[in-house]
Amino acid sequence: MKLTYYGHACFSVNINGKHILFDPFITPNPLAKNVDIDTIAADYIFISHGHFDHVNDAVAIAKRTGAKVVANWEIKDWFIKNGIENVHPLNPGGQWLFDFGWVKGTIAQHSSSMPDGSYGGVPGGFIFKTKEGNFYYSGDTGLTLDMQLVPKWVVPDFAVFPIGDNLTMGVDDAIEAAKMVNTTQVVGVHYDTFGLIMVDHKAAVEKFKAAGITLHLAAVGSTIDL
Repeated sequence: MKLTYYGHACFSVNINGKHILFDPFITPNPLAKNVDIDTIAADYIFISHGHFDHVNDAVAIAKRTGAKVVANWEIKDWFIKNGIENVHPLNPGGQWLFDFGWVKGTIAQHSSSMPDGSYGGVPGGFIFKTKEGNFYYSGDTGLTLDMQLVPKWVVPDFAVFPIGDNLTMGVDDAIEAAKMVNTTQVVGVHYDTFGLIMVDHKAAVEKFKAAGITLHLAAVGSTIDL
């Protein structure tokens, strides 16, 4: 499975010929200055929660591509108010079979509000089960025992976790999260963009390695195979 990293918590996974984009925050991110959002393909856009650093470019990309936006009920309504009608509501605990595979919404321990200050519903994450592989994106979250439920539904080939600390899990808690979901492959996101979430890359990789887990810190704009 190929994953392309666009900086912060934005990434895309190609599944069964479908481009699945997550949490688009690119144009305000100086670390993603070389990424042109008009070149990003998207058949689906999954939104974990409403904070600006997860939805900033979502409306523009959805309008250009016609992608279906998948998010909780309140975020779905916000997109409709902003001119996006191709939407699908998926709250934590819910599941749906899309044309590329099965997705289940999971809980995330975080907060959520839209850029205009309106209520963003509960934050969440997503479990994907597809013919090409399975993975778990936790969204912005702290470590929670709810993650122990993930392998009851799907044993992920890899997980995408925030590692920047302060606003989400840090490296140590992300290692514990990987153990809970029973994966040895982790893609780190939500780090380095702001001063509050800077990460020592070498130390982080070494900590994961000591726990028997591979941490992937992809360069912005690069594609990795998982």
